[in-house]
Amino acid sequence: MSTPRLLLAAVLAAATLNACGEMATLPVEAGMGPSPQLPAPNTTLIPTVKTAKAVGWPAGAHPLPASGLAVTEFARGLDHPRWLYVLPNGDVLVAETNAPPKPAEASGGFKAWAAGLVMKRAGARTDSANRITLLRDTRHAGVADTRSVLLEGLNSPFGMALIGNQLYVANADAVVRFPYETGQLRISAPGVKVTDLPAGLNHHWTKNLLASPDGSKLYVSVGSNSNVGENGMEIEAGRAAIWEIDVASGAKRLYASGLRNPVGMAWAPDGKTLWTAVNERDELGSDLVPDYMTSVRDGGFYGWPYSYFGQHVDTRVQPPRPDLVASAIAPDYALGPHTASLGLAWSGGARLPAPFIDGMFVGQHGSWNRNPPSGYKVIFVPFRGNMPDGPARDVLTGFLNESGEAQGRPVGVAIDRQGGLLVADDVGNAVWRVAPASTMAAPQ
Repeated sequence: MSTPRLLLAAVLAAATLNACGEMATLPVEAGMGPSPQLPAPNTTLIPTVKTAKAVGWPAGAHPLPASGLAVTEFARGLDHPRWLYVLPNGDVLVAETNAPPKPAEASGGFKAWAAGLVMKRAGARTDSANRITLLRDTRHAGVADTRSVLLEGLNSPFGMALIGNQLYVANADAVVRFPYETGQLRISAPGVKVTDLPAGLNHHWTKNLLASPDGSKLYVSVGSNSNVGENGMEIEAGRAAIWEIDVASGAKRLYASGLRNPVGMAWAPDGKTLWTAVNERDELGSDLVPDYMTSVRDGGFYGWPYSYFGQHVDTRVQPPRPDLVASAIAPDYALGPHTASLGLAWSGGARLPAPFIDGMFVGQHGSWNRNPPSGYKVIFVPFRGNMPDGPARDVLTGFLNESGEAQGRPVGVAIDRQGGLLVADDVGNAVWRVAPASTMAAPQ
């Protein structure tokens, strides 16, 4: 690249990182609930980028819990902890992981280069530890006092699920299984591949797992390889989807599609209705498009990339597919534009006080494409029966400091065996535990 072009790229990158003037005209709450406001798209020459610089937590600092709750450190000093899984004996598994290398970025042009700067600033460009660590609270005190590496040498692991005596792990490119015995601190046996998963460019690399209540099926979430198919739909084969795997045979089938980046998955109280949290598209302005959580219909199509929130056409996508748009299902509940809602956990088994009793906990990793920022918190969406019922409530906030820097970024959420809420924080390199204030003193 010539010196003038380098200078131009630097100027554009600086402008991009400072959000270039486009701002939200609606509060985040306007883009939440079953019927969010969807204003006209606001596209700009340079997409809005307002990143929170990752700085970590000062000594003694922690997220701020809602009234009636307290938060403590379950574990600190982890390496980019992203996802959590609680074993039946109470041991907590943590995927210490990050994106696999993306060779295509080396020749991806200015946009890919600028995106790399943004991700680095946000703390998302660190080498992946590629391991699953086991945390054990032997004293039932809400603090992990035993830590061991259960599995290592993985490939950007994320989702985990135990079925019988087999532990399933979703790497970036495949689902693998390992033999597991209750109480085991380390697995040395080699993994067995169950099935390949779409990989490659991995614009969205996280692959999550959820077992069916009877253990006969596994559900795997796979994000898209682009924002809105701008790299061609041929590289999107099998992506932006949830797959169903037959555990006995390893055979898989497409369960639902048109889900740009589904990550969190959970079962509703009936044990039959699958729910997922989905990151929607970017670069339509600070007020579009809301991320969402939705029940997932077998065979359902949810719009990506041709439409959003049902049948709102995205005119950037060419050629259009009016036939698919006509079948697009509107999601059940919007979670705010650009909140990066990733974690999802049903409250069953939790022992938190009202109003955090029946509903879904959602980990919102935080925005890069909204000015001012959105997300950077854990929220609770109340349910009545199997459907959302009422506005979301904050559970943990304070992840951004007064300067707008990210002290932490919440990702996975899970309920531990004692009924506390666990939250993986991949910038703070911690797992936080939330419990009733009446039974647990907040850290000083």
